[in-house]
Amino acid sequence: MPDIIADNISIVHSDKLEMSTRIDAEHYRKEYIALRKHIDDIGSVPLKGLISSRVITGHTPSMKNPKYYGGDINFIKTDNLRDNQIVKDFNHSLTELGNKQIQRSTLKEKDVIVTIIGASFDIIGRASLVPKKILPANINQNIALIRVNENVVSEYLTVYLNTKHGRKYLHCLSRQTEQVNLSCREVELLKVPLFTKEFQFKIKSLIESSNKFLEQSNSCYHHAENLLIDEVGVSNIALSHDPCYEVNSADTISACRIDAEYYQPKYEGLIDTIKKHPFKTIGDMFRLVKGIEPGSSVYCEEGKPFIRVSNLNKFEINNNNQQYLSEETYSALESQYQPLKGEILLSKDATPGITYHLKEQTDGIISGGIMRLQALSNINKEYVCLVINSLVGQSQMERDSGGSVISHWKPAQIKNTLIPFLSPKVQEEIEHLCTESFFARRLAKKLLEEAKRKVEEMIEKGRE
Repeated sequence: MPDIIADNISIVHSDKLEMSTRIDAEHYRKEYIALRKHIDDIGSVPLKGLISSRVITGHTPSMKNPKYYGGDINFIKTDNLRDNQIVKDFNHSLTELGNKQIQRSTLKEKDVIVTIIGASFDIIGRASLVPKKILPANINQNIALIRVNENVVSEYLTVYLNTKHGRKYLHCLSRQTEQVNLSCREVELLKVPLFTKEFQFKIKSLIESSNKFLEQSNSCYHHAENLLIDEVGVSNIALSHDPCYEVNSADTISACRIDAEYYQPKYEGLIDTIKKHPFKTIGDMFRLVKGIEPGSSVYCEEGKPFIRVSNLNKFEINNNNQQYLSEETYSALESQYQPLKGEILLSKDATPGITYHLKEQTDGIISGGIMRLQALSNINKEYVCLVINSLVGQSQMERDSGGSVISHWKPAQIKNTLIPFLSPKVQEEIEHLCTESFFARRLAKKLLEEAKRKVEEMIEKGRE
């Protein structure tokens, strides 16, 4: 093993340079050396010995061929892969012909997939089990497919990959150029601690319970969405793209917009449908407070979270590529830019329209791409969030933010967004479903964290 002579210095003898395949200093960092030694000492085997075939990646069929896209086969990319979860917001889907171009990486139930290429270490090592509900599906070139044999339980391997030890081991094996990269052969070198099957099945049981609560959460949320759409009457109007239509020039002057997309008939139909109900604008109900951009120069490796658009989704604030601010910077910004429990966070840039109700106090500072919506009166915030996150709100956002390369939803446009107000009974039912969804999702996350903690504790103890 290399000799560690200081916190940031280790000496590696030339005959120990991994058969001359790795000479990059990053690979021999002190923390990586210590991790690899510990994993070896507690008893582990290379992943290569636990898989039924070689680790492989997918590919991206030519985007120029329209016959490859628009089918029923889910095409999984890096952004779809989270901590033991495949997020279903797919940008593309493949046809049978498109899938045939990358047929060898067609996924099966119980496969394990893991991200191997990304802009930062945070992206590398996100792993998930492939559930039956996501099939048929395939992956692009930034994701590796691992198909295991009977010597290891798929759920256990997935959890190990998501632990701090598994991800750090993959980071050790990776190479950093303009991006962080892992080859399939490097993934096969990953050492996996092999604890008893009894322990592996305990982890499997926790993951199965977590997945059940996640399904319950998704079911409640989708029920609430469908109830809203049906009650507003959006399902009764045509929302398809119209290739040809006429607009009065006076309308372009009053709207100060000349981009054709803004005047799609589907948007007018949606607004007319909303106005059949009592409604208010977001500006009628909320005071809007913008976040801040302190600059990447003040980012720290630890401290208080700096919450950016990438950390926001409609279910939670996550730690996706999390950046931090020092206690000093946080203290200077806290009074103006820390969101408070009960407020709604709404993204306005890059991926506009993501809305989340803060049900618990969260320490951190929000970026300039996020707005804080502070209620001016007593309103059902879960209901408002669902409306904005649904087709009702997202269609208004798409109309407003279109016409540019990077989407921006301007505060003035956000304020003018219409929120239909259904009967109190319907709003209460929607609130109940959203709340039930939130608590089921929290239980799912708790069980997943428990599974990770048990594996991490086992690794740190070094024995069962």
